[in-house]
Amino acid sequence: MIKAEILAALCLGASAGFAMADGDVVEGEKVFQRCASCHSVTEKIDKSKAGPYLMGIVGRPVATAEGYTYSKAMWDFGKTGAVWDEATLDAFFKDPPGLVKGNNMKAPPVRRDTERADLIAFLKSKKKSG
Repeated sequence: MIKAEILAALCLGASAGFAMADGDVVEGEKVFQRCASCHSVTEKIDKSKAGPYLMGIVGRPVATAEGYTYSKAMWDFGKTGAVWDEATLDAFFKDPPGLVKGNNMKAPPVRRDTERADLIAFLKSKKKSG
C-alpha cells in the first residue's frame, strides 16, 4: 500500500513538472506585456515598435522576420543557422547579451523559469496563418 502511495505521489509530481515545463499561455500573455512596447504578435512589422514581430517565432530561423532590419550581432547569430526553438528562446530570455553579445534588446532578462516557460507557451500559440 505504501509503495502505491509513493508511486502515485511521484506520478503527480512528474505531471506537475511537465505542466510547468509546457508553460501557461494565459500567464505567458501577462509576461508578454513587458515585451509589447517593442514587439507585436502580428504577421508584419509594426513601424511603431523597435523590435521584430514575434508571431511564428517558435521554430523560425534567427534574424528572418520579413521586413525587419536586425543588428549585426543578431544577423551574425542568425548566420550560424540558429533557430528560435524553445531552448534558444529560453536562453535568450534568461540572458539576452549572454546568448547574443551586442544585440539591441534593452529589456531586462526574464529571471523566473516559470515566467520564461509561460512566455514561450504564449509565443508558441501565436502561429502564422496559412
